[in-house]
Amino acid sequence: MKKIKVTMYFPANKIAIPLAYHLIKNYNLMVNILNADVSLNKVGTLVVDIEGEEKDIEAGLKYVRQIGAEYAVFNKSIIWKEESCVHCGTCTAVCPSGALKMDKSDWSLTFDKEKCLVCELCVKACPLRVMSVKNGDII
Repeated sequence: MKKIKVTMYFPANKIAIPLAYHLIKNYNLMVNILNADVSLNKVGTLVVDIEGEEKDIEAGLKYVRQIGAEYAVFNKSIIWKEESCVHCGTCTAVCPSGALKMDKSDWSLTFDKEKCLVCELCVKACPLRVMSVKNGDII
């Protein structure tokens, strides 16, 4: 089994295609939608985790292109140097996915890598530079 994170871009005329359904049913893939900006008559963006056999993932991504959508596989990850972090929470204000949150019980920062969209906004926002970007496979 392999797991990848992908951003998909849909032309406005392709938004109504039930893409996740086809990836699950026809290609035996597990699809977890992490973020979606999809509206009728508007270019759409979808960020998903896709898990399955490598050949099924390749066939599913080929289908994405066949329907007229484009995709980009994430090849970066965010690294949090927790031991140097002062848990100020500045990064949480810019995190669109909620991957970075403050634990209200003790006001410490938590980072859920599975939710991370690797938008890199936290890297720019962190005053102590404890957030950084690593190139390479994310999973």
